[in-house]
Amino acid sequence: MPQHNLIRVFTECGVIDAGPGEIVIIPKGMKFKVDLPNGPARGYVCENYGSYLTLPERGPIGANCLANPRDFLAPVAGYEDKETPCELYVKSLGRLYVTDLPQSPLDVVAWHGNFAPVKYDLRRFSPVGSVLFDHPDPSIYTVLTSASDMAGTANVDFVIFPERWVVMESSFRPPWYHMNVMSEFMGLIYGVYDAKPGGFVPGGMSLHNALIAHGPDAEVFEKASRKDLVPERLSGTMAFMFETRYPLSATAYASQLELLDGAYPDCWDGLARKFDRS
Repeated sequence: MPQHNLIRVFTECGVIDAGPGEIVIIPKGMKFKVDLPNGPARGYVCENYGSYLTLPERGPIGANCLANPRDFLAPVAGYEDKETPCELYVKSLGRLYVTDLPQSPLDVVAWHGNFAPVKYDLRRFSPVGSVLFDHPDPSIYTVLTSASDMAGTANVDFVIFPERWVVMESSFRPPWYHMNVMSEFMGLIYGVYDAKPGGFVPGGMSLHNALIAHGPDAEVFEKASRKDLVPERLSGTMAFMFETRYPLSATAYASQLELLDGAYPDCWDGLARKFDRS
């Protein structure tokens, strides 16, 4: 999922170009390489260890809205005819292996079937929301899901928070304060995230593991509690979340970065008690 600049993904089935706001899905076992045609790039990667990613069941929503199959694009068949040495990396059983090959492994000249790499433009996602009061669970923004054997959880859900209209009456419009049984890894591709507009920049990320309470910062709470609830369009924004039933651990490298926000919990300082027993 590129966040800054273009990536070019060469696969056994063809070439895919993707920029910020698009995602590329590579099926397990498929050989690929990534080039940076416009210079340094930055982005996010999710490796799925469970069942195949599928579109979520839309239930009462019906046949339209959310992500639609027609918007997932497979590449035109292409191959590399290069008899020059290369290195092939393979990840298996939690270990990384490398071997030398005398030619490009991307030399597949034809393929058929439905096990293919695809790309998807997140701006093609058609969001659904409340049109009167309150707002539905954020799972309504699920693009893809890898199901688990436990109801109410997933191996991983890929959720986005795209441009949309917010129109609810008599409601606290930002995400509510909550904790849940899935872990939430969140990032911002571009724009501003409405729950933390001052402290969450594009390319950044946050992690709230299962049963860790979180929600909007104190400033957002105060503004949302007092604002005039006229229809409002959230424009120029694209945030996302990888949500999984498994706990996630930061690497030693990530835990020691100077960019780590050690004062993150301070964003909730100043939240005053609002209970009124009368």
